[in-house]
Amino acid sequence: MRDDEENQKNPNDSPESPGVSRREFLKISGISVAVPLVAGPRVVKAAGQEVRVYGPGKVPMEFAINGKNYKANLEPRVTLLDALRDEFELTGAKRVCDRAECGACTVLVDDKPVYACAMLAIEAQHKAITTVESLTRDGKLHPIQQAFVDNDASQCGFCTPGFVVACKAFLDKHPHPAPEDIRRGLSGNLCRCGTYAGIRKAIAQVAQKGA
Repeated sequence: MRDDEENQKNPNDSPESPGVSRREFLKISGISVAVPLVAGPRVVKAAGQEVRVYGPGKVPMEFAINGKNYKANLEPRVTLLDALRDEFELTGAKRVCDRAECGACTVLVDDKPVYACAMLAIEAQHKAITTVESLTRDGKLHPIQQAFVDNDASQCGFCTPGFVVACKAFLDKHPHPAPEDIRRGLSGNLCRCGTYAGIRKAIAQVAQKGA
């Protein structure tokens, strides 16, 4: 190799170059991707109080979902919806708007309906999480699910899991609702097929049977 060819090396590879060279950066990045970081919490002071800060790497988490215990190493930024679907293969809750507007991802957290796409998984630890998968027992549909079938309240069915879970939470709190209560109670869930009349009939059916 001629001297002038040796001098044509990438200047970023020169020992005199400041910082990390491009080649070194790529090596470091490759190692970071191949070996996920599992980091514990750090404690910082904010407004005179100690606050635990997690991440940015994965941290161990524990969940109580449908009466069973689950463990996983997840990044603190992972949503409850992503954890349910991607980590635990509980795909009943659907991702539609992904911005807490449509309700297709509704699950119960300590018996309260929440949008799983808007809640971080790390916030749901040590709380009772209920998904639509738990409602069917021994192959038998929950009364709310059966009422959806009886009243043709599903149509395409994509929003149905979120509606079923929201209906359960609503009926648990209002076992004998008035029509206006139903409209107001389910206002947080949207159905693009427009099966609202069937859904209201399904709720009325369950309420009449006292389920």
